[in-house]
Amino acid sequence: MEEAREHAAVSALFAKILVANRGEIACRIIRTARRMGIATVAVYSEADRGALHVAQADSAVCIGGAAPAESYLRIDAIVDACRESGAEAVHPGYGFLSENRAFREALEAAGIAFIGPPAGAIESMGDKITSKRIAEAAGVNTIPGHTGVVRDANDAVRIAHEVGYPVMLKASAGGGGKGMRIARNDDECREGFERAGSEARSSFGDDRLFIERFIEEPRHIEIQVLADRHGNAVYLGERECSIQRRHQKIIEEAPSPFIDPPTRRAMGEQAVALARAVDYESAGTVEFIVDRERQFYFLEMNTRLQVEHPITEMVTGLDLVECMIRVATGEPLGLGQDEVTLKGWAMESRVYAENPLRGFLPSTGRLVRYRPPSATRDVRVDTGVHEGGEISMYYDPMIAKLVTRGETRDDAIHRMRDALDAYYIRGVDSNVAFLSAVFSHPRFVAGRLSTDFIADEYPDGFGADDLRLDDPSAFVAVAAAVQRRYRERATSISGQMSGYESTVSDDWVVVINGREHPCRATSLDDGEEVEFDGRTYVVSSGWWFGQPLFQGTVNGEPKCFQIESHGVGYRLSHRGVEVEVSVLTPRQAELRALMPEQVAPDLSRFLLSPMPGLLASLAVGEGDRVKAGQELAVVEAMKMENVLRADNDATVKTVHAAPGESLAVDQPILEFA
Repeated sequence: MEEAREHAAVSALFAKILVANRGEIACRIIRTARRMGIATVAVYSEADRGALHVAQADSAVCIGGAAPAESYLRIDAIVDACRESGAEAVHPGYGFLSENRAFREALEAAGIAFIGPPAGAIESMGDKITSKRIAEAAGVNTIPGHTGVVRDANDAVRIAHEVGYPVMLKASAGGGGKGMRIARNDDECREGFERAGSEARSSFGDDRLFIERFIEEPRHIEIQVLADRHGNAVYLGERECSIQRRHQKIIEEAPSPFIDPPTRRAMGEQAVALARAVDYESAGTVEFIVDRERQFYFLEMNTRLQVEHPITEMVTGLDLVECMIRVATGEPLGLGQDEVTLKGWAMESRVYAENPLRGFLPSTGRLVRYRPPSATRDVRVDTGVHEGGEISMYYDPMIAKLVTRGETRDDAIHRMRDALDAYYIRGVDSNVAFLSAVFSHPRFVAGRLSTDFIADEYPDGFGADDLRLDDPSAFVAVAAAVQRRYRERATSISGQMSGYESTVSDDWVVVINGREHPCRATSLDDGEEVEFDGRTYVVSSGWWFGQPLFQGTVNGEPKCFQIESHGVGYRLSHRGVEVEVSVLTPRQAELRALMPEQVAPDLSRFLLSPMPGLLASLAVGEGDRVKAGQELAVVEAMKMENVLRADNDATVKTVHAAPGESLAVDQPILEFA
């Protein structure tokens, strides 16, 4: 009987699914569909013609131009692609049209199934004002605030005084950190109203804002729910998503190091109550803000698959995409709340094409080299890019999601640090070094998290000083070992060509960040022995010339260094720390001390674009006097507005760029007298 029911369920699955998305999430959905025996159709813009998700799908349809509004946001084009390809259903992934009621209704009218929740749930939970009212009626804890629409900046200030500073101004149709601003006084409230509204209008076509109390030292913790059309609903534990920048998640983990079983149960039950209140079906996420006393408040419900869903999969053993597909065909969940178990710990890092040392500004261009760490049972890489591909200015700059699992939280962190060491990316900047720094931070390791973590620990931004080389020993040992191998090969070639036997010096001076480290390096049968600062280091590795990763051991401890030639030396990276290394003979070190230092050019007279983007507005003109802190220009990139301000009092001498112009990184916008 059980076998017959299982066969009937399998036979009812869709034969072909169209994935209405791009990048890593499209690839991830395609992977599960292929395992289930379901054919897939990719859609792509002109900019994504050579994208990985296009190559991985069984077939693909071009739906328009590079800009999302010309392709991935075109409901008519995606419906036509379904008809053209014969797709029976659409999985929307996340972002784009995933929470668009009109999209679901258009598919339904065309006889195409939507792998997601009903239209009513999408609409009610997609509006933050409406969702908060429904949550209150369902008995879900909510944050104090004003759920009416804010009319203008003066109205925002009035409401903020009623609610009490600090407040959060939020776009009603918002998501992904866009259209959100914290205000602690009237001036910040006025500016926040303008900026949040502008971002919301640009990103969602809806500039309505509301205001609620900002919870100090908050944690962002969310509950994954699953529901079917037969009235079954369960929660799959929580995800801690408190490590955020500009209200956008960067690192997530499951479970949370802060939540105890009673709080988990209370949050889960309220999340399920909300799902039932809107007749939810499919996978969804109820997000909460949690204070220091474990009091939790409803934030929003995302009626789609979350970016961070892999960590829930790692600790539950469930495939959420498969669950969504089966629910969409009408199957019951087949899973009761008492059958949900959490095993181990999982971490997720969002690897972005951005420069942490320049305010995390997006980095676009070609992935000249791209080698993610090897996938294992406990290391997962969800990516949508490939070596030689482009990181486009039109889309989110995510390169991949790196996920690790361990029996304990410390195990998962250690695996993540090792995996980040092995992530090799060249051609665009990445945030790998920043991620490594966070995973090594004592406060993170201790689990003392909040959404203020980055602001608290890096108040002046993330800089080179945050990647200090406290112990150079492993760097010195590896650099000396590599130099020894290079010199032995060069000497061997030279000896073979000349007919004379040559020898390699054992004495070297390793120069790291200008500091000299005398050492002695000799060869062993299976590596090198390096004597440095009174200690001996045995370096063993199968590394060979030209390989970008030096993987091996130093005194028996596993190490992974990224290594590449750089000028007359090397560039070594480990645990997020990147250093320039020169390995010299003692005589070369003596001569190096006599070399003059190169002076960097003075660029203080220019306002430079900190990222590739669009010059959205210019607040000054030639001859204008500006004051320190005054707004000069707004550069838009990835739908985020970045305000550029004056560092000092000055006079504008020349305007080098006009509003609407596309800017390259470090392109001059203004020149000061």
